Amino acid sequence: MTQPLFHNASANTAPEKSTGLRILVVDEDRTLREGCASMLQMDGHNVASTGRGEEALELVRRRRYDIVLVDLYLTPISGMEVLKATLEVHKETIVVVMTGNPSVASSIEALRAGAWDYLPKPFSASHLQVLVGRAAYAVNSAKENVLDIKPKLVTQNGAGERMELLGISPAFRKAVDLAQKVAGTDASVMISGESGTGKELIAQYIHKHSRRANRKIVPINCAALPENLLESEMFGYRKGAFTGADRDKAGLLEVAHGGTLFLDELTEMTMPLQAKLLRVLQDGVVRRLGSETQDAVVDVRFVSATNRDPQEAVQNGILREDLFYRLRVVPIKLPPLRNRLEDIPLLSEHFFTRSWQRHRPHGTPVPSLTAETMAFLQSRPWRGNVRELQNVIEHLAVIAEPGRAIRPEDIPVYDDDAQVPAAETGLPAAIMNDAFHLAKDNLVAQFEKEYLTRLTTRAGGNMSKAARLAGIDRTTLYRLMEKHGLRRDPLSGATD
Repeated sequence: MTQPLFHNASANTAPEKSTGLRILVVDEDRTLREGCASMLQMDGHNVASTGRGEEALELVRRRRYDIVLVDLYLTPISGMEVLKATLEVHKETIVVVMTGNPSVASSIEALRAGAWDYLPKPFSASHLQVLVGRAAYAVNSAKENVLDIKPKLVTQNGAGERMELLGISPAFRKAVDLAQKVAGTDASVMISGESGTGKELIAQYIHKHSRRANRKIVPINCAALPENLLESEMFGYRKGAFTGADRDKAGLLEVAHGGTLFLDELTEMTMPLQAKLLRVLQDGVVRRLGSETQDAVVDVRFVSATNRDPQEAVQNGILREDLFYRLRVVPIKLPPLRNRLEDIPLLSEHFFTRSWQRHRPHGTPVPSLTAETMAFLQSRPWRGNVRELQNVIEHLAVIAEPGRAIRPEDIPVYDDDAQVPAAETGLPAAIMNDAFHLAKDNLVAQFEKEYLTRLTTRAGGNMSKAARLAGIDRTTLYRLMEKHGLRRDPLSGATD
């Protein structure tokens, strides 16, 4: 351990104290071990320490610790073994792995095994205090959580809390039940699902039923802003950091301190920004643009959302794997509306009642949605999901005649079978009916497969020649061929 551990944390970076926790420090380096123990004891924690993995196993089996700090590279019993053994005995214990070789692979392996976080060596006193402070907050939140997190879902007659988590379908109920369970904790949540399925609504629900409900939930749409503007909005800036920065400004990470930060369309964030965000998740410290110092320590719960498959985003190099595992402690997948047809009558009645009350004078006779109308609504593909259904129902409420039954022919829906002629777009006609990201991914895959097939034919099956013709290296060519299930020598068994 290096000397910075023993420096006093500056006043503006000291975390909020949560004292009285049982903490175990496991590291073969005596100086590091005793330095950590001394500092944590000064913060009011009950600390035990050991330099041997065997003794650590005995300690965790005899007593439950709230937090365990363990070096990853112990011998002969590794820190990974201590991590797994601790969680087998006490699943609620927060385990933080320390490592002097913080590779992405080892860190992700630890996170997959259940580590709460990892602490790269060497680290400063403030870094240790911030991380333990965040862990202590999570421990105390779990201990003191007495909130009633049972959802008061809006029923068909509109009674109950105005939370639009309506649905009886098994897939939707599974997502809501998971949101209930995680709401009272401080765990990071990643919500995935097609556009319009209600990801932001679930994020709002989780925040409203958390211990942070009295603080802000701050949304950031990562797809709506260019990289430089998104960075300045998230992290803030110092006066003079760039043209037009005529004053200091706190970023949204600081604004969300004590509350929840909702990262919408996470996979649209650029890789450099993902790396910078990862640093905030690691130590909680925010450095504004143009600043040479640590400007603030933030305690933020992260809820993220994406309309892509997050694991595919990792495989395609769009989302950092280490950031993925930090933000996806609890994954929630929302089903598309076409997979929850039994919910459409409930949703339609609710949306119609709300829209009628908003657009019509009080006491105006409410039209009825007939059984045939409901059946028609259930037959539609709803590519825009719940958001599209809500817009169609609101349109009905605006144009419907008071007291008259609404028939299927009254519903303003587009002809989903109508195709845009390929000649007008230069694209396959069917692709125009897909969501943007799906259409783009499918079109790219189609292009890659056709290009590679023609390329290898042109090169006579010679991979070296094919790579030269394409202007790429052979490793990249092999990877692309394998991705699309193509043989390297499609013609006559020719080789490199």
